[in-house]
Amino acid sequence: MYKLIDTHAHLDEVEDLATAIAKAKDSGLVAIIAVGVDYESNNRIMEIAEKYKSFVFPALGCHPQNLGETTEAIDHNLQFIQDNIDKSVAIGEIGLDYHKKVRQRADKDTQHQVLKDVLEIAREFDKPISMHSRYSWRDCLNIVKESRVQKAVFHWYSGPLSVLGELHTAGFFTSATPAVEYGTEHTQAIGETPLDNLMLETDTPVVYHRGTDLARPSEPSDVATTILEAVAKLKGMGPDVVAQKTTENAVNFFELANRGVVW
Repeated sequence: MYKLIDTHAHLDEVEDLATAIAKAKDSGLVAIIAVGVDYESNNRIMEIAEKYKSFVFPALGCHPQNLGETTEAIDHNLQFIQDNIDKSVAIGEIGLDYHKKVRQRADKDTQHQVLKDVLEIAREFDKPISMHSRYSWRDCLNIVKESRVQKAVFHWYSGPLSVLGELHTAGFFTSATPAVEYGTEHTQAIGETPLDNLMLETDTPVVYHRGTDLARPSEPSDVATTILEAVAKLKGMGPDVVAQKTTENAVNFFELANRGVVW
């Protein structure tokens, strides 16, 4: 059994959370980073982290898909993030999403402005960020670099390899999801990601393998039962090597040793 970390999970959306947490611990996980997407989600994440202290750690976010709110609601969430910054190990999930349905709720200008605002909080308080970058990979990278935020992980990266290379040159990370088993773009990206720039995540409770017999909501234990083996096979490395390095990366990135994580 390897010591592993799920670096990106929406635990507030999990139906049977107690069972999912127990399975994660039984599978060797030593920590889960629980990400938020809006004010309500962030509040729930804080409650979950308090209940599962020293195992679940909150990352407070402002997701582009949740920007179809009033300006007051968005500002209220940003203030909540700032007010609770010391309890958070990161800011996320944040980013840009250029999918047509998302842009109908929040246009590019709105998304860009909110991202810049939340990145300013991250820079001011020296917090790492967890980035959503669907169809917006180049703009996300440019805005993050301009913000002078030092630590970023681009979760579930499935974009161009040219942008990926610049992302790693800047010292940023990418994270592998269960889609590494079958998603062409994501598999290519993880294959090109140096182990020094790699972490593992489930994006729980996303349903992978849609339309197949394997389809089911993901859960944090999938880091051990699915993702680790898939990444190790893709890279031609032993799972022990991948586990050791990706966990080390996550501990350092989120400064988890300072919060009592033993690995």
